[in-house]
Amino acid sequence: MTPQERAERSAQAMWADDRASKWLGARIDEIGPGRAILSMEVAEHHLNGHSICHGGYIFTLADSAFAFACNSHNKMVVAQENSITFISPGKHGERLTATAQEISLSGRTGVYDVVVTGEDGRKVALFRGLSRQVSGQHFEEDDA
Repeated sequence: MTPQERAERSAQAMWADDRASKWLGARIDEIGPGRAILSMEVAEHHLNGHSICHGGYIFTLADSAFAFACNSHNKMVVAQENSITFISPGKHGERLTATAQEISLSGRTGVYDVVVTGEDGRKVALFRGLSRQVSGQHFEEDDA
């Protein structure tokens, strides 16, 4: 199995039970070993009292992209620590895109950066996630 096939199968297995990302309205646009791109359209129910996308939804989109990136090696991985910096507002009706990239993977610990952008390419948020591998896999692999 190639690393790309492993990433795709891991994403399929995770997506099947990922009710939070689905409820958010997210979709997986790309997946690969140590990387993932997810996006969502900012809907009316995502808006806060300033009529911009609530930061919690932006964080959730970035966290979901992080999760798919760090689980792309068919190992069960959870978040250990995350932080986000908001740079510009998400606007009603626009598609936000979260691009997650593995920066470091050493033993059971990984570091991932996620950039959330608006449709015009501006940076909306920068997210850093630290991951921790736990026991288990998303699917059985043949070692042959």
